[in-house]
Amino acid sequence: MHRKILLALAMLAFVTTWMAAGPGKAQTAAPAAPAAAAAPAAPAAAAAPAGPNADNPYADVMTFDGFIRRTGVMAYPLIGLSMVAFFMIVLFTLTIRQGTVVSDAFMNSADALIRKQDYLGLLAVCNRRNECIARVTAKTLDFATRNPTASFEEVKEVTEAEGNRQSSLLLARIAYLGDVGAVAPMLGLLGTTLGMITTFHEISGKGVGGSNQLGLAQGVSEALLCTASGLVIGIPSLIFYAIFRGKVNRLISEMEAATTHLMALLAVQYKRAARAAASA
Repeated sequence: MHRKILLALAMLAFVTTWMAAGPGKAQTAAPAAPAAAAAPAAPAAAAAPAGPNADNPYADVMTFDGFIRRTGVMAYPLIGLSMVAFFMIVLFTLTIRQGTVVSDAFMNSADALIRKQDYLGLLAVCNRRNECIARVTAKTLDFATRNPTASFEEVKEVTEAEGNRQSSLLLARIAYLGDVGAVAPMLGLLGTTLGMITTFHEISGKGVGGSNQLGLAQGVSEALLCTASGLVIGIPSLIFYAIFRGKVNRLISEMEAATTHLMALLAVQYKRAARAAASA
């Protein structure tokens, strides 16, 4: 529940900031219109709108409305992908860490309880902890307590299977961020292709002239904004995916080492129980 609230707040802040960027920049250039109308005798060059964006004809691309107007229908999936990438980066930053996979507190408790042969107590500790190593240990102890006659090799197979499952889940979570990084440039290229098709279709119905060539150049420029937007989304997504993948691989290695340690302790207890049964 805490994670869902945090994600909702992050989504609200991100959307509010993006939406606020559009009206703010649009209002910056608005006061220039009355000034130009108040001086009818001024030359045509003086009627150009004044302001920080007067020398940049593509300044409205940085606004929400301007971006949608220039990129067309592909703006909506690109905006959606950017929000998905942002939320996943925030989520993975908060959840993919040492405490969610292996923690020293759990390992110390598990070590002490296994040495005492308090398996039920360790199972209760595992159920209270939300860690990957706790899930692996809980699955192992649940199988061992339900099947008292099972050999250590069978218990070990259950542990390895659950460890592989937890590792796969960790890798599958961050794989979605890599998918976003791969899909975003493709959507941008699709938007560019559709924009080019529309532009050439409009130019083909007109005579060849300087104004038409200028319109072609403007149409191509606006179409390429889709490709640029897709790359702006895809490149950071792939960078963060590489970072999270390296972190997940390191945590998986630590989880495997911790699992090996716990299984070694269980093996000692199994051998001790076997010697006690033989001597009896």
